Amino acid sequence: MKLSRNFLKDYIDIKNLSDHDLAEAMTKVGNEYDSITPLVGASHLVVGYVKECKNHPDSDHMHVCQVEVGQNDVRQIVCGAPNIKEGQKVIVSLPGAVLPNGMTIKKSVIRGVESDGMICSLGEIGIEHKYQSEADQKGIHVLEEDAEIGTDPIAYLCFDDTTIDFELTANRADLLSVLGMAYEVGAILNEKVKLPETKLQTEVERIEDHLQIDIQTENCPLYLARLVKGLKIAPSPKWMQARLMASGIRPINNVVDISNYVMLEEGQPLHFFDYRTLGNKIVVRMAEEGEKLTTLDGKERNLSREDIVIANDDHAVGLAGVMGGLNSEVEQDTQDIVIESAIFNPLKIRYTAKKILRSEASARFEKGLDPNRTYLAMARACYLLEKLAGGTVVKGTLAVDHTNHDAKVIPITKEKINRVLGMSLTNQDILDVFHRLDFEVQEQDDSFTVTVPTRRVDIAIEEDLIEEVGRIHGIDQCKGTLPVTTMKNGTYEEKYKKEKLIQKHLEALGLYQVRTYTLVNQESVNMFTDDEFTPIVVRDPLTEDHLALRYSLLPSLLEVASYNLARKVKNIPIFEISDVYYTKDKKTMQTARLAALITGTMLENTWNHIKVEADFFYMKGILENLLNYLGLNRRYTIETGKLPKEYHPYQSAIVKIDQDVVGYIGMVHPTLSKTPLYVFELDLSKVEAIQVRGIKDKEISKYPTISKDFAFLVENSVSAKSLLDTIQKTGGRLLTNIEVFDVYQGENIAEGKKSIAFNLTFMDPTRTLNEEEVMEIFNKIIEQVEKEHNAELRDK
Repeated sequence: MKLSRNFLKDYIDIKNLSDHDLAEAMTKVGNEYDSITPLVGASHLVVGYVKECKNHPDSDHMHVCQVEVGQNDVRQIVCGAPNIKEGQKVIVSLPGAVLPNGMTIKKSVIRGVESDGMICSLGEIGIEHKYQSEADQKGIHVLEEDAEIGTDPIAYLCFDDTTIDFELTANRADLLSVLGMAYEVGAILNEKVKLPETKLQTEVERIEDHLQIDIQTENCPLYLARLVKGLKIAPSPKWMQARLMASGIRPINNVVDISNYVMLEEGQPLHFFDYRTLGNKIVVRMAEEGEKLTTLDGKERNLSREDIVIANDDHAVGLAGVMGGLNSEVEQDTQDIVIESAIFNPLKIRYTAKKILRSEASARFEKGLDPNRTYLAMARACYLLEKLAGGTVVKGTLAVDHTNHDAKVIPITKEKINRVLGMSLTNQDILDVFHRLDFEVQEQDDSFTVTVPTRRVDIAIEEDLIEEVGRIHGIDQCKGTLPVTTMKNGTYEEKYKKEKLIQKHLEALGLYQVRTYTLVNQESVNMFTDDEFTPIVVRDPLTEDHLALRYSLLPSLLEVASYNLARKVKNIPIFEISDVYYTKDKKTMQTARLAALITGTMLENTWNHIKVEADFFYMKGILENLLNYLGLNRRYTIETGKLPKEYHPYQSAIVKIDQDVVGYIGMVHPTLSKTPLYVFELDLSKVEAIQVRGIKDKEISKYPTISKDFAFLVENSVSAKSLLDTIQKTGGRLLTNIEVFDVYQGENIAEGKKSIAFNLTFMDPTRTLNEEEVMEIFNKIIEQVEKEHNAELRDK
């Protein structure tokens, strides 16, 4: 919302606030601003009078002018504008003036002729091209006869204004009007708002004798129409043009400008129809499928049954809430107009505006309008048309109104306000806020009954009132206190605590946490899973790449890897913890997931030439380290089985805990990435739900260990995991560690077989083991492995 300071001060006293202080005060109550910009950024300008204008002796297009810029002060100025003439009053920048483009005006010589200043166009003093007339775009700006020589032309043109561009939140539809802004500033300054004048001087005839309305759709709950005759089309006053420009709207003529001015002032869009082309009947209906309408921009639009149109008995004359039709446009010879002030279904307007054109009007219709402002805007437009365009208002208003004009009444207690805000406000503090907001309020003990005016369409429940109290009283007045909460197993706090532990442990293992977007494209939703579920799709996505809520985190991690690899970052160890969303058995589900990805060099030591590249086993080590850290050692297995198609079929596995599948680990299928990428993804909700024993401290043994190695020849179908299980089961408590240190298939190994070598560590924390008892266990293990797996002990 671009707010003109001059526009605002018509309704609220802000003379004691600078532009910056005003913007900062609004920011403190939740209305951030983007910029503060003067309408004209030039300085040291004066109104000049061209006393003499002669051709330049050394140029075919320049002129040498004698310009009076003050009493007994005539300057010679060289000017190249084609429309410069003797007898004009013009804008002059004298030496020392600084123009918006950074140019400083100096006394100079132009083709041998001395020039003491510059005669300016509107563009040269900073007025945007779109606000200039055709004549202004081609040459200098010529002032009217009443401009006083030597005075400030910026003040004369009403350009002494500042625009504050506010970034409003979506719920504050009331702030899309200058009056709404005035109420907000009034709450900050504790000042009352002055309402605009609407009283008419005369009304003639009866509108019922000239016009009828027929509302044929429930998508128009409120429609008002009035008729104004005898208008005289002319330029609008300078003050109105300047305020429209400061608000980002191009002036056209007094009648059209009044329509836009009232929209900015009241927040209620209006539309003016030329009565002679409209006819004596207005019909509001849904468009017919394939119906065509040429809008004011000259483009033919194809309409559907979702679009609301304004029509007469024969054809559509406007696209409701978006843009009028070219066939009923107000033109230079228009004398009689019909004013429309209405409320349309916001969803229908948004649909049409997105398809056709987003406009200042549609932006306001989409957010919802105050029905009382609809009547006020109509009255204000009639008043301005009578005063500024010489119109005569026909008596009466045609109205169809199915809206609720009653103010909302919301009871609330001091206890709830203070509990939610964490403040200790008194009754007087709370009353003061509601009075500042111009809300009616009744107090009884520590309870309040608040009557909220219809202009505040964003306030409907107690919490809305609490927000108003907090922001107007000042969040900076809230004293900081530490939160008090109870930590219980299974609560959000406990879940968050576990995820923080996982995050810090993975970071300690050398991985970096990333945060990626929750919305993905349709293709990515079903990747890296074989689960049956229904994706949650955004009804109206911003882009096709943000169409649905993701089910797996891995497609997002692949995008991160691709982005970095394309920029020559080859070593990528990353992970993400996030919730995913989906529908299953007609229930919306939310599940926490953990995913990790590695590629490139994981460890490198140039001094002793150690270099470890990412592979399946490195990723498996990260996963096992994490699961052991979570207290799940000896409860998880990593085994082969049916995998989603996005995993490499021979370098991937299923992760199970207590025989329940909790995720997958492996290499990304080469069709998805030319660079080897190794990943795992766990259903973190399942992992966090598993009960584990508390971690117990154990003294490090002071007794030595005994290490033994052996290798077995087994069939290729026998997994190392099955051998590990047998060794662990047979070794008993003295067997403290088992490691696979070699798997070999090649020379001296029979076809269809492989060699798996193990290192076993034995230890007793209470005494020193002797060789004989260790060998007894060792031989028993060999015997059991040979028996259960048809294995053969290798002797060399």
